[in-house]
Amino acid sequence: MNFPGAFPTLATERLVLREVADRDVEAVFEMESDPVAMRYWSRPPMRDIAEALASVERAKTFFPERVALRWSICLPTDDRMLGHLSLFDFSEQSGRADIGYGLARRHWGQGFMHEALIAVIDYAFGSMGLRRLEADIDPRNHASLRALERLGFAREGLLRERWQVGDEISDSALMGLLAREWRARPLPTRQTPRPGDSDRKGTIGRRARR
Repeated sequence: MNFPGAFPTLATERLVLREVADRDVEAVFEMESDPVAMRYWSRPPMRDIAEALASVERAKTFFPERVALRWSICLPTDDRMLGHLSLFDFSEQSGRADIGYGLARRHWGQGFMHEALIAVIDYAFGSMGLRRLEADIDPRNHASLRALERLGFAREGLLRERWQVGDEISDSALMGLLAREWRARPLPTRQTPRPGDSDRKGTIGRRARR
């Protein structure tokens, strides 16, 4: 595994994926205080912007401490965060990492997360030299399951009653993707989708432990 020496800014046809910054606090609070966007996450929605400030401060330590890569997903025109995407829980020995993501609800239905996921998966299996990516999804989160399955992730198992948020107990669907599977995919399926092809109505996000 090749952890980068400088934070890797990624660019796609419509997006810039950059390192988390102080200016993301308001956008983080907008997304993570929304009970609809947070429906299937592993923690309840934020109630105070101080929680967003603490979250951003914590995320800023991930790269220098070499524990995670957290990208803020932005449009190049205004640099405002639309959502975020992370690689974390690295296993250097096994060439493995978890992937997690979330997108503010007003940006659903435009294919942004699909486009961002392609860029990060390409980076993970390319420059970083990872062999496997994993995701933990609430099996009721059909939009997120579809988003990953479209990219080639396979459902590999179910962990029953793995999470409790408030009074609600939920299962985990375990998803996995191998580098050799990603490289073997036909190129047309790896191109940017038309707006609305993915991120359809539903909760676009996975359980975020980072």
